[in-house]
Amino acid sequence: MSLVGKKFPNVTIDAMSEMGDDLRINVFEEATANQQKVLLFWYPKDFTFVCPTELHAFQEALGEFEKRNTKVIGASCDTNEVHFAWLNVSKDNGGIEGVTYPLLADTHRQLANLLGIVDQDFEYNDEGEEVFTGSNVTYRATYLIDETGKIFHESVNDMPLGRNVKEYLRLIDAYTHVQKHGEVCPANWEEGKEAMKADRNSTAEYLAKN
Repeated sequence: MSLVGKKFPNVTIDAMSEMGDDLRINVFEEATANQQKVLLFWYPKDFTFVCPTELHAFQEALGEFEKRNTKVIGASCDTNEVHFAWLNVSKDNGGIEGVTYPLLADTHRQLANLLGIVDQDFEYNDEGEEVFTGSNVTYRATYLIDETGKIFHESVNDMPLGRNVKEYLRLIDAYTHVQKHGEVCPANWEEGKEAMKADRNSTAEYLAKN
């Protein structure tokens, strides 16, 4: 079930800073109390393969997110200790040394289960006993949350598929344009391009020119 248009869950989760500090982060409050947007991205596990490429890609774009008043937060179901161990492995050895945004450590899967993004299921064996199936880690889910705590974008990739960080910058730009100007953004809209009023005439004019 989609959570777009709904408030992000108001729960507080353990997290780790790049300096090894144990944190407690409430994503909803990060958005509402600080009047900023939040990009929360989930990845399956520390010390894996596609995951470090994504964490470094978000780090490389961190300045662009900050320019847009957007806080970046990573998340997985690993512990704080495992996060910190990975933060101390160099990039050329497959680690995430140099990542400076916080990482949620949702070890009890409290938030991940509320979001419905954990790869888990249950079956019954011949004796009628419940048997757990699945990897019990999260898919590559991404949430964009506005200053009111509302989710304005969500996407979920299967585990082998890495994300395009630039697309989230585009979505933030588009949503910010809507907030500021009350216009709607057509397909492939980018900052500086023409948007539209939400009426039939404006759509017809836009299509006639494009």
